Amino acid sequence: MCSIDHAANGGRGVWELAEAQHGVVSRRQLLDAGLSRRAIQHRIERGGLHPVTSGVYAVGRRELSRQGEWMAAVLACDPDAMLSHRSAAAIWGIGDEGDEIEVTVRTASPHRRSGIRVYRRPTLPDRDVLSREGIRVTSLVRTFVDLAAILKSRVVERAVNEADRLGLIDPPTLRVELQPHRCEPGVRPLRALLDRRTFRLTRSELERMFLPLTKRAGLPLPETKQWVNGYEVDFYWPDLGLVVETDGLQYHRRPAQQARDRLRDQAHTAAGLTNLRFTHEQVRYESEHVLSVLEATRRRISLRA
Repeated sequence: MCSIDHAANGGRGVWELAEAQHGVVSRRQLLDAGLSRRAIQHRIERGGLHPVTSGVYAVGRRELSRQGEWMAAVLACDPDAMLSHRSAAAIWGIGDEGDEIEVTVRTASPHRRSGIRVYRRPTLPDRDVLSREGIRVTSLVRTFVDLAAILKSRVVERAVNEADRLGLIDPPTLRVELQPHRCEPGVRPLRALLDRRTFRLTRSELERMFLPLTKRAGLPLPETKQWVNGYEVDFYWPDLGLVVETDGLQYHRRPAQQARDRLRDQAHTAAGLTNLRFTHEQVRYESEHVLSVLEATRRRISLRA
């Protein structure tokens, strides 16, 4: 970074502030640091400050990282502004940003800024504001609520999956933490999505929904809760060499559980069995898909016999 002089009137403080803010500072911060308007203009003319947007400058060089662009957008809007919506999803690492940087402010009427989409929410509580990479951003839960209000379910679903994969928050915890937001836009579709991911059928409910599908697929009645190859299986057709397992949670299975599932599946495959695995969600909400897989499997086994 090129030099911005460290003379009096806060030069060194401006340098340090820029280092902490991904290379950018606001005009308000420069004045607070003791620089006069004339001193600011002098540094612009000498190339020590480069205007990024109205009232925000890159220090030392024009080029900014993505974090620097985000910080500049936040500083341009309001001292209390924060990244939100798709920009918040991007900095959390759970989604893609749109064409504009999205920022939320808690003031009534901020100035418009080119390339920045501003959401005005004067009553946004402090619990919904955090700092990530040194940039103010909406909390993860608030970000999900905001995304669910503007994006299609499949996009939000990918974000939920990514947050779980990264260890940021799992679907059951997110479902619980929606409670303080229960009356806000976005909560209803988000809750509907999470309900599909966090519920688990009881044993009787699972059999009541799954067994009719096996009948429609032309399969005989299976044996249940049988021990096969050293493992207790959910549904078993010994004459067909077919095993069906069902999982309660699609997203949040611990590594140890996943490892046991792989060993179980490998043992059945090594013994020559056909092994299928469905989630409770698929049995409850995607029964036609389950039916088509069962039918195709039955036809394949019949041809092999």
